[in-house]
Amino acid sequence: AVRFSNGRLQRPDAMRFTVYRNRDAAHPRKKHRRILVSETERLSYVGNNFGSGVLKCNSLCRYFIGVLDKDSGQMEVYNAEIFNLQPLLSGRKITVFNHSTTLSFPLRCKVSLVQKCVLICFSLAQMDLCIEAFGTSKQKRALNSRRMNAVGNDILNTAVTKAAANIIDAKGVTALIQDVAQDDVQNISVFLPPCNEDADKPENVYKFEDILSPAEYEALRVPAAVFVNITPEEITKKTEDKSHCSFVLEELKFLPDDEKRRDHKARCLWFLDTLIKFSYLKVIKKKHPMGPECPHIISRKLMKNFTSLTYNNGSVQNLVSASMKAKITAYVIALALHINNFQTNLTILQNDMKLQESRMMDIAKAMRLKVSKAKGLLGLENDQNHKLGTLSLPLPVQKASGNQQKRRKMN
Repeated sequence: AVRFSNGRLQRPDAMRFTVYRNRDAAHPRKKHRRILVSETERLSYVGNNFGSGVLKCNSLCRYFIGVLDKDSGQMEVYNAEIFNLQPLLSGRKITVFNHSTTLSFPLRCKVSLVQKCVLICFSLAQMDLCIEAFGTSKQKRALNSRRMNAVGNDILNTAVTKAAANIIDAKGVTALIQDVAQDDVQNISVFLPPCNEDADKPENVYKFEDILSPAEYEALRVPAAVFVNITPEEITKKTEDKSHCSFVLEELKFLPDDEKRRDHKARCLWFLDTLIKFSYLKVIKKKHPMGPECPHIISRKLMKNFTSLTYNNGSVQNLVSASMKAKITAYVIALALHINNFQTNLTILQNDMKLQESRMMDIAKAMRLKVSKAKGLLGLENDQNHKLGTLSLPLPVQKASGNQQKRRKMN
């Protein structure tokens, strides 16, 4: 249902309306946001059900529209909202959507019962003249401020355009695209484990102590005992239950016989499995999100190093954001390299982390791994191409990601 803020329509049957809805259907507030737009021969109208100008009546009571079937005599009742449509004056720019609002395709609808009105239209220039002649002091100050801001924006836009043109002329389009590609690599590099580019051995590039400190490694002895003493029957049952990630289940089949090496690998696998499970979380609401069997020092490490703080509903929460998931992936790859003698199956880890292949390859290349293809390895279908990541010296030079290379070809 609609009403017009400035009168009644003379020809309601000629009106057509367009409804826009928010694409974010999962957000509890945004999914109900609607914007209604209509046009006549002389004027355009716009109204919405969110923001500061929303009608209070929609929150105080409920409205319904009944559609009567004259043949059966039955009426169907539908939920409704009242939209207050305001004129969009010619020459005036009104920002209806903020930067976080995305709209889907318009839904065409025809309203049969709308109010009739008579319109009196003023352009923005005519309104400014009225304010100059008859406006209050407050209105005149607002007018002067708006005009000064308009002049300032024009000057700024001109300066930015000129500066951008000078940069393009000086560096060229190709060089600028390469800079953007390099920035993408650097953004990912912020979340990588500390890298020693001058290392003399692969194990010193990403040192084990930078992944697990001696105190954290010692704390893993108790929970990892379940892997140390695992039997083939238990591995089969865990595989059927999918209680652990594929990488861990596959590596448990090849635990060393030597007691010290077996204990070391079990601790690494337990922590790697915990990292992957932690990456599945979104908002951390529990004090011990990985359960009571997880040592306190490991829980503190996860919360401190692999979550970002966010403010929501008056409280501070820990969030596993997209950037934090990239950081977890980098540490998972580094730990898998230590487990597998510095060559690991990236495809299995990609499936366990529930990532796209392009994202996994970007992180692997940022970690200076040599990526090669292989087929028919254990852990996946035989017809699926595997990507192997190898850490070897000397480290390869960082390159732009595949997406950036495609963009450069298009230009």
